[in-house]
Amino acid sequence: MSAPPEIPSDAELVTRVLVRDDRSAFGELVARHQSAVRALLRRLTGGDVAQADDLAQETFLRAYRGLRGYRGGAKFSSWLYRIACNAYFSHDRSSRNEPLALPTMEEELPAAVHLPDVLLERYDLERALSTLKPRERAALVLTYANELTHEEAAVVLDCPLGTLKTHVARAKEKLRRRFEEVP
Repeated sequence: MSAPPEIPSDAELVTRVLVRDDRSAFGELVARHQSAVRALLRRLTGGDVAQADDLAQETFLRAYRGLRGYRGGAKFSSWLYRIACNAYFSHDRSSRNEPLALPTMEEELPAAVHLPDVLLERYDLERALSTLKPRERAALVLTYANELTHEEAAVVLDCPLGTLKTHVARAKEKLRRRFEEVP
């Protein structure tokens, strides 16, 4: 009986891309990480799937072009998150930091439709997140939704640990105040 094929690590795949220009190895990296990158970007864009997909594509293009810059000190996923956040911040700057425009539930659904509470709560959270500044939103999403440590999130956002903690604390306070205002 033969042993199952060994799954190459991210570092091995990166090496194959850099040494042999193995594009299928990069394709494997994309397949391995695209769901997480797209989920991060969906949260950052307030659930805008089309924008998140465009930014994910931009993320992987930037990653391919800049792969020689990956030093292996951080997890490959953290390196991708950093590129994704930078793509998001670049897009956000070009759209003049306007807050995300999410439609209200009343605009989206007929009155006769009743959604489960969990979906309504998720929608409320997405709307509340959309009111945060981009770096606050990114800090909160990375630390809570993506479960990065504060140290890892600070590396992803390329900021000092204290700044990351300030972004998280401010974001949590803004969300707390927002949810206290809701009847």
